Amino acid sequence: MADNRFPKIPDEEFVQRMTNFKEKMAKEGIDLVLVFSNLLDPSAVRYFSDVSPINESAAMAIPLEGEPILCSGQACHEWSKHKSKIKDVRIMPEVGEVSGVEYDIEGQFDFQDLFEEMKSRYRVKRIGIIGDLIFPYEIYKKLEKVFPGIEKVSAEMLMYELRMRKSENEIACIKKASEIISESFAYAVNRIKPGVTELDIQADIEGQMLRLGAEAYCNSFSPMIPSGLENSNLCMNRNTLRKVKEGEIIDLQAGALYAGYNGVACTPVVLGKIPEEIKKAVNVAHDSMKVVVEKLKPGALSPDLYKVYGDFLERKGYRKFSPYGSVHSLGMLECETPFFSARKEVKVLENMVIAIDVYFKGLPWGSFRIEETFIIRKDGAELATTFNQNYIPNMYK
Repeated sequence: MADNRFPKIPDEEFVQRMTNFKEKMAKEGIDLVLVFSNLLDPSAVRYFSDVSPINESAAMAIPLEGEPILCSGQACHEWSKHKSKIKDVRIMPEVGEVSGVEYDIEGQFDFQDLFEEMKSRYRVKRIGIIGDLIFPYEIYKKLEKVFPGIEKVSAEMLMYELRMRKSENEIACIKKASEIISESFAYAVNRIKPGVTELDIQADIEGQMLRLGAEAYCNSFSPMIPSGLENSNLCMNRNTLRKVKEGEIIDLQAGALYAGYNGVACTPVVLGKIPEEIKKAVNVAHDSMKVVVEKLKPGALSPDLYKVYGDFLERKGYRKFSPYGSVHSLGMLECETPFFSARKEVKVLENMVIAIDVYFKGLPWGSFRIEETFIIRKDGAELATTFNQNYIPNMYK
C-alpha cells in the first residue's frame, strides 16, 4: 500500500508528459529533440524519465515518430535502468564521468552511432535541443557531422510550457519538500548558539532534511549560512568554519529536494539582543513580501509585481538595498523559467509554484534574505513553507 505521507509522480504522468511534448514538437515541425542534463540542472532528463544522474550527466533522444532513448554514463547505467520510465537505455561514455574513466562493460555506444541510427530510421528535417547553456560541444560536433545543414533550434520553451503549471501530483511533492525544509529550519534554529560554525548549522539542516525524507538539498541552490558583515554580504557563498556570535546577522538559506521537486526557505537569525536597525530591516522585508502576496494571483503580470515591491521599499527607504525583483518560478529547479522581471511581461498562472525572494544587500551590518514557497491557486497564493510565518513576527517584534 502506498504511503500517502510520501507522494510521488505516478507512471502514467510520465507517459502523458511525453505525449504532450510530442504534440508540441509536431506543432513546431520538429522531428527530433536532443536533451542534455548535468548535475547543476538535471531537471530536463528527469522530467521525462525520472532519472537524475549520479556523478555523471545524462541525455535523451526524442524522435517525433518513435520511442525515446535515455542516454546514461557507464557508472550509473544500472541506476538509470532501475529508475527510468523510458525503456530504451543506452550507455554513452560522452555523458559519463568528466575524467573520462574507461569502463570494460558491454553495450557501450557513441553519440555519432545514435545520430546515424536516428537518421536511418526517421525523416529528420528539423532538430530541437534542450540544454541551451550546457549542451556539450563534443556531442554537438557529432550532431553536425551526421546532420549537416539541418536546422537546429532551441526546444527549451516547449518543455517549460509544460512545466510552468504543475499537476496536483507535482504540487504534492513540492508541498512535501516545503514541509521538510520548514521542519528542518525549526530543528536547526533551536540548536544555534554562540560558537557554532556556519558548517555546524548547515549540517543540522541537511541532516534533518534527510531524516525527514529529502533526497538532498534542492537543485541549483546549495545551502548557504553566511554570518556577520563580511560573509553575509556575499550574494552566494560556501559555508565556513566561522563561529557565529550574538547580535549579528546569520542567514539560513536552503531548500529540500523531494522526488525531484524543491521547496525553499530563507530566514535571518540573530542570537541574543537584536539590534534595532536589524529588527527594522527584517520587518520591512517581511512586510514587502506580504505586499507582493496580495497581488500574486492568476493574471498578475511580472512588471506589476516588481513595481508594487519596489514602490513599497522606496516608501520605507530600503529600495537601494534591493538588487533584484522578488519573484521567480520554482519546481524541479530552485529557480527556473520563467523569471518574473520588470522587463518581461510574464503572467502568473494557476498552479504555478513561485518563490518570493526578498534580498536586502549592503546594509551597514550586512545582508539577508527572506524567502518562501507559494502555490498559485485560483483565488491567490497558498503558502507552502511555514517556518517564517511565526518565527519572524515573534523574534523581530
